[in-house]
Amino acid sequence: MRRHKAELITFKVDASLLEALKGVENRSQFIRSAVLDALDGKCPLCGGTGILTPNQKRHWSALEADHVVKECGECHEPQLVCSHRRARTPHGTTSHGAKSHGAKSPRAKAPGSSGH
Repeated sequence: MRRHKAELITFKVDASLLEALKGVENRSQFIRSAVLDALDGKCPLCGGTGILTPNQKRHWSALEADHVVKECGECHEPQLVCSHRRARTPHGTTSHGAKSHGAKSPRAKAPGSSGH
């Protein structure tokens, strides 16, 4: 079985980053880990480019019809919120600050409906 040879990638850094990296014992491993962490946090829609293609923009527009971007009341990061239900945050609360226990709120019945 043939092993794949690792590729060498070089990049330029400014003086302050170079100085900060001087104290890191295994710079290659540190940089590999940082790149993998950054790739894990990239936008699933644009892939980290920051730009939507025309088709991606159409998909976003369809999603945007029922969703809004709001600030999380706890960490103040932007979050996507469905306009049809109360948002749950990763902090264990709803977007209004109440503790979320995963139970759905009962829907109100229309006047005169039997509920069926």
